[in-house]
Amino acid sequence: MRIAIANDMFMAVEVLRRIIAKIPDCKVAWIAYNGAEAVSKCAADTPDLILMDVLMSSMDGVEATRRIMSQSPCAIVMVTASVNRYAAQVFEAMGYGALDAINTPAFGDDGLLIKIATIARLIGKSSHRRSLPVHHSKSLPPLIVMGSSTGGPQALRTILCQFPQDFPAAVVVVQHIDAQFIEGFATWLNEQISMPVQIAIAGASLQPAKVLLAGTNLHLVMRPDFTLDYDKEPLDFSYRPSVDVFFKSVAKNWTGKGVGVLLTGMGRDGAQGLKRLREAGWHTIAQDRKTCVVYGMPKVAVELKAAVQVLPVEAIAPACIKFLS
Repeated sequence: MRIAIANDMFMAVEVLRRIIAKIPDCKVAWIAYNGAEAVSKCAADTPDLILMDVLMSSMDGVEATRRIMSQSPCAIVMVTASVNRYAAQVFEAMGYGALDAINTPAFGDDGLLIKIATIARLIGKSSHRRSLPVHHSKSLPPLIVMGSSTGGPQALRTILCQFPQDFPAAVVVVQHIDAQFIEGFATWLNEQISMPVQIAIAGASLQPAKVLLAGTNLHLVMRPDFTLDYDKEPLDFSYRPSVDVFFKSVAKNWTGKGVGVLLTGMGRDGAQGLKRLREAGWHTIAQDRKTCVVYGMPKVAVELKAAVQVLPVEAIAPACIKFLS
C-alpha cells in the first residue's frame, strides 16, 4: 500500500515515516509539508492513503481534504496533536470524506499500525483477515437505528437536528470512529441538535428523545431484554464497532416499531444488517448516491434490496417522522 504524509512538523513526518516503514508491503508515496502541496501531489500521484495533519500553514488539512476528495479522492486519516481539542475541524474533514482520525503517534505507538491495517482491509489492499424478563411491544418506544462511516458526522447532524427535543423515538447510532474520539464526537453533536446525545454504556436501556452512540472498539449489540451491551465477537470484522453486528442483533431481539437507516460510507458494513431489519418487518432507508460522500455502504444495501426507501440525506428525518407517526 502506498501511503502519503501531509504534515508541516518535521518530527511528526519522521515518526510517521518510520511507522510506515515497519509495515510489510507499505511504502511512503510522497511527503507534503502543507495542504496546498498535498492537493497538488495527490492530483499528480494519488496514493492509497494519506495521513493528513489537521493544522498546517498555507492550507489546513480540512480544506486540503475537501479539495482532494472532490478532485482525486483516496482514503484519508486525519492526524493531529489532539483530536478532542480540534474536534470541530476533525468532524468537518470527516464530513468531506476523511475516513478516521488519530492523535499524532509517538515512537513505539502501535495505534496507527492497527488503523492502517484496518483501512488496508477496507480498501482491498490486504489479504489478511482477522431466562430473561418478558417485555411487550406496547411498552417499548419506537426505535431508530443508524449506521454511518465516511461522511457520517455531517449526515448524522443533518438528520438529527430535524428531530424535535420531545421526539418520541429512541435513537442509536453506530459511526465508524475510534473509541478515543467518541467523547469529542458526542460533545460536537450535542452542540448541533436539540436531543441529548450520550455514549451507550453496557446495560443501557432505550429512552425516547435520547441519542445513544456506540462508544468502544467492541461491537455494540442489543440483548434479548432490550438493553445494550458490547461484545468482542466476531473478531474478523474490519470495523469495530460494526453496523452489521448491531443491526442484526436488533433485528433478532427488538419487538417494537422501528426504522433502520444506512448512511454514507466506504465498504459494505451495514448492508446485510439492514436487509435483516427489513426481513424482520422494519422500515429501512438508505442514503442516496447524490448526497453520499462515499456511495459504498448504501449502494450495497440497495443492490441487496435491503432498503424500502432510498432518500437524500435531508429527506431522511421527515421520512422517519412520517413512518413513526
